Amino acid sequence: MPVPAGHAPTARTLLRDNVYTAIRDAIVRGQLLPGERLRDGELGEWLGVSRTPVREALLRLAEAGLVQAQPGKVTLVAPEDPVALAHARTIAAELHALAARLAAQELGSEAASLMRLRTANGDLRAAAQGAAETGRGGAEPDRRLGTTDAEAAIRADAEFHDAVVELSGNPLIGRQLELLVPMLMRAEYLHFDAATVEASAAQHEAIIEALAAGDADRAAELTRRNWLSLG
Repeated sequence: MPVPAGHAPTARTLLRDNVYTAIRDAIVRGQLLPGERLRDGELGEWLGVSRTPVREALLRLAEAGLVQAQPGKVTLVAPEDPVALAHARTIAAELHALAARLAAQELGSEAASLMRLRTANGDLRAAAQGAAETGRGGAEPDRRLGTTDAEAAIRADAEFHDAVVELSGNPLIGRQLELLVPMLMRAEYLHFDAATVEASAAQHEAIIEALAAGDADRAAELTRRNWLSLG
């Protein structure tokens, strides 16, 4: 298994959550591709940790649908499963819709929070336009680290929706989403499309206006449509 390039060895005090995050991000970004074999020793050497936190991370990633682990046999990066993706997107859409409904009831015209949403959406639109101008409709996953238009867009999109979840005031929503988001984000990386992202940014603008107006029903419905349209 060729581990991703460009990642300096991590201090031995790396927490289990950091090991999980590092391997998860490598899978989500397409640096570790579907069907690729994962070896505890190689991953541990890459991150500068023992095999134990690596094995724990792989078990968590299996629960998130990103790894196929067979005890005593091989461990692979899970292939994309369209059915599982559809199920995850449906649940995520409902959870984010609930977050938007609650945020609309709490937010009102609070300037700082609205600015955070508008800034994230501006970054999303700029990244989509950058990808379109360079003629890169897709993400072209590879093993190189660094900022690309796709990465910038997906990060900005996550910031937008994370902000709404935080503004909902219900921490349980975010915890439930943690199991679904990695699979959905990997699909965004592997199938990045600038036109789809541009359309999503336009939907975000409508969501912001609904939130600012305190229209909980409209904010929830627009958010639900936004997530389902990504399928």
